Amino acid sequence: MRGGDAIALVCVHRHALALKGKQGTLSDDVVLLLDDAELKASASQPVVEADHGRIEMRTARVSTEIDWLQKQHQWPGLKAIGKVVRRCETADKTTTETAYCLLSRVLSPERLNQVVRQHWRIENSLHWRLDVAMNEDQDRTRMGHGPHNRAVLRHMAINAMQKEGAKGSLRGKFKRAGWDDGYLYRLRRFWLRQNDERCGGRTTENW
Repeated sequence: MRGGDAIALVCVHRHALALKGKQGTLSDDVVLLLDDAELKASASQPVVEADHGRIEMRTARVSTEIDWLQKQHQWPGLKAIGKVVRRCETADKTTTETAYCLLSRVLSPERLNQVVRQHWRIENSLHWRLDVAMNEDQDRTRMGHGPHNRAVLRHMAINAMQKEGAKGSLRGKFKRAGWDDGYLYRLRRFWLRQNDERCGGRTTENW
């Protein structure tokens, strides 16, 4: 991969990475290929699901015709590319979302459909928790690295609260951490201990 193609990827499966937004020429080229109707690719039958007044239809496409893409980008281990298109209809509006993926194993379009569906569910669940418990959508931080740093802190806080074991809702735990210093310090110690396990015991040396 060329130096200018630094892109953000999200692991949605051990064999699939989802390209997020317009991040460099690799992303643009994957979109260009998969949106080409003449590209040799296998496609799934539409999957339709209905729940709570919402109808969702998903289709998936996978192609192994990646020689040109690899000549341009040399992505390690790339075996195929794929995309999943989701169309959602409610009484108020219709929306369409597309996920483009790099595959280190040739998945069937049906399997890719399942993988991306699960990833979308996790993303939606996390966004709901961040918005309901922390009012993320009301945050007006816009300058520099502020939005990213605040998002990292929110994820750290939610992970600690979900794993520390006390009963109660996330909103209740946030309130408790605000007026109970002992509980706040317990969350901090818990998060540091969890991070120690991932970082080989170096996190808490100066705490």
